[in-house]
Amino acid sequence: MNTISSYSPIHVVGGGLAGSEAAWQIASAGVPVILHEMRGVRGTDAHKTDGLAELVCSNSFRSDDATSNAVGVIHAEMRMAGSLIMAAADRHQVPAGGALAVDRDGFSDAVTRAIHDHPLITVVREEITGLPPSDWDLAIVATGPLTAPSLARAIQAETGEDSLAFFDAIAPIVYRESIDMDICWYQSRYDKVGPGGTGKDYINCPMDEAQYNAFVDALISGDTVGFKEWEGTPYFDGCLPIEVMAERGRETLRHGPMKPMGLTNAHNPTVKAYAVVQLRQDNALGTLYNMVGFQTKLKYGAQAEIFRMIPGLENAEFARLGGLHRNTYINSPTLLGPSLALKSRPGLRFAGQITGCEGYVESASVGLMAGRFAAAERKGEAISLPPATTALGSLLGHITGGHIVTDEEPGKRSFQPMNINFGLFPELEPGSIVKPEGVKRFRGKDKTIMKRQLIARRALADCAAWLGQTPTFAESA
Repeated sequence: MNTISSYSPIHVVGGGLAGSEAAWQIASAGVPVILHEMRGVRGTDAHKTDGLAELVCSNSFRSDDATSNAVGVIHAEMRMAGSLIMAAADRHQVPAGGALAVDRDGFSDAVTRAIHDHPLITVVREEITGLPPSDWDLAIVATGPLTAPSLARAIQAETGEDSLAFFDAIAPIVYRESIDMDICWYQSRYDKVGPGGTGKDYINCPMDEAQYNAFVDALISGDTVGFKEWEGTPYFDGCLPIEVMAERGRETLRHGPMKPMGLTNAHNPTVKAYAVVQLRQDNALGTLYNMVGFQTKLKYGAQAEIFRMIPGLENAEFARLGGLHRNTYINSPTLLGPSLALKSRPGLRFAGQITGCEGYVESASVGLMAGRFAAAERKGEAISLPPATTALGSLLGHITGGHIVTDEEPGKRSFQPMNINFGLFPELEPGSIVKPEGVKRFRGKDKTIMKRQLIARRALADCAAWLGQTPTFAESA
């Protein structure tokens, strides 16, 4: 090791954003770290360098607005927690309006230099082909969506055959409050009452024949994103993109995810819908609903435009748009405990995208939490989880148990990767949103903005309290 310490080292596998952040947090707590990174010995199909925390896609960390944007809130919380990733991003920021974008080479170089220079961190360039050995009593796997096949097989063997997804079929997720319930209604097909259900477990959006035909035409002609060469073409009949189903025949969707059978429009019971789009509750809070069967390769702009053609979704706000791409991740709510430790092997934690989060900062934030939890365990301290009201806590809650289990499609995993968004945060206390004095009309967008501002303020104040800090005006405003 680079320095003498009374603690045994914690091993971190993977030098991406999550692994680098986990190593930094552990070392910052005074515990030595061995960071294992295979690049430099074995490359990937997406990385171009052997630098730590290399950004393989966009150079944007998205919005930096901590007053009313969930991504900006998690930025601020990570800064409060001494994040290396955020410090490097801030030092290498490039102009991007209200977003935090970085010079990708400068950013990676800064992270790499900081990790190598830290006296408690040792970087070992080697490929870990299996799960960490048993003599690594505390370890974190943070290998991301490009996990080496041999390690992926080892994870699959440990966690179970169906616990690792290699391709991620994502349906769009809509904020419940943006759905027009004067058009839509709650009902399960044939009023079926499943475990924990009421017979009114779906939001239903009706279409007449003309609306359906226009929608199918738009799907077929919409711009799509192609697969990268290294991804292959992972279509299988269980999760075909909605536009591919539309291309297979004009009536395919009406006999598939948009079938109207077993549903009666509560607003117009005598008129049978020609097709129905169903949305299913996606989180325990009931703030997010996913579009059932609507995984897609449509470009984001096309998705927003086309899906707002659906009656009741004309003003829909999307917490996440759809996609279908390679993304190795585990079924975290089933496999991981509250502090990201594998239930079958408590000393082994997972972090980053492999846990089921999406995005650079989300990945790094899970690494931040895993590192802090592992360091506390090594030092014999109680593990303190971030409050559920914080961005960190809400993302942790999604990963470790915020999904909904349904018996509608037996055997199908309901947990899906997620970006940070306000739909993951607990609701405000009743009466928190008060109409400003002198404002006659207070609804829609204005009310939503105030709600998000209040959630953001609460999150930053609670995060500061968790960290034992006093929030600054900027953090709590």
